[in-house]
Amino acid sequence: MTDETNGFLLIDKEEGISSHELVEIARKKLKIKKIGHAGTLDPFASGLMILGIGKATRMLEFLLKQDKSYRCTMKLGIITETFDLEGTVKEERDTKNLKENDIIKAFESFKDSYFQTPPAYSAKKYKGERLYKLAREGKIINLPPKKVKIKNLVIDDIDLKNDRVSFSSEVSSGTYIRSLVMDIGYEIGCGAVTEKLRRTKIGDFSIENAIMSEEISLEKIISMDKFSKFLPAVMIKNEFNNSVKNGSQVYCHFVKKIIGSFKKEEIIRIVDEDEKLTAIATSERSSRFINTLTNKNSRERIAKLKKVFI
Repeated sequence: MTDETNGFLLIDKEEGISSHELVEIARKKLKIKKIGHAGTLDPFASGLMILGIGKATRMLEFLLKQDKSYRCTMKLGIITETFDLEGTVKEERDTKNLKENDIIKAFESFKDSYFQTPPAYSAKKYKGERLYKLAREGKIINLPPKKVKIKNLVIDDIDLKNDRVSFSSEVSSGTYIRSLVMDIGYEIGCGAVTEKLRRTKIGDFSIENAIMSEEISLEKIISMDKFSKFLPAVMIKNEFNNSVKNGSQVYCHFVKKIIGSFKKEEIIRIVDEDEKLTAIATSERSSRFINTLTNKNSRERIAKLKKVFI
């Protein structure tokens, strides 16, 4: 496998196929087995998926932690076991007395952090098994609620005649939009399920730059060096590059310059003087403080390695 085949693809997943099926399509088209993705999408959902190819699969865990943005249409007055229209209807409730203000107030109450329960039908694992597989066997696992952050939540349209609400959202990693819709539905008082869902962003990566599955080719792969620029970086002097590749931690006197800004404990890139990716690390000092230490000719350790790319 050459450097050109270690990288990423931004794919606009179509409705009706699973995330795993999309990976299989890419494997067949590229004739490369080592491919993974940075977060699943339900088969009924569409939108942005990031595939890592070859050595780039080692970076997917950092993308999983990025915030995500969605556009969603919810159907009011229905409660299903899967929190979407594909599941068995458990209950139907009257919506004829609903007012727009009831919906607006319910949405307002979710514009912050809250504790969310993952859907029983999801790709989340419990003791090594996917929840949806256990649920299909009749083993419904109720996981404890997890704190998530709703960073942006905007109502795009309220259609009371057809019991539909469309909205856009930006949420922290690990947030389930199906659960958010269900929780909003309960807050309104009539229940709700997700009817349509489209992921538009993962971190700084947008659906506008994605390709369709039929366009997948080796020429479309984005190199690791280019793609990883979503992370700030410490550029180290070339004389210390091999030391880091061999496992040495990163010290202040290694530093050539800082690219971007970051805080202590943030994930950063370590790059050589040509901006080639050497490693992913956790910063032990802020970018501002590292510049101060460098000016003082300090030899203090400033980053701890997480992944090295040889």
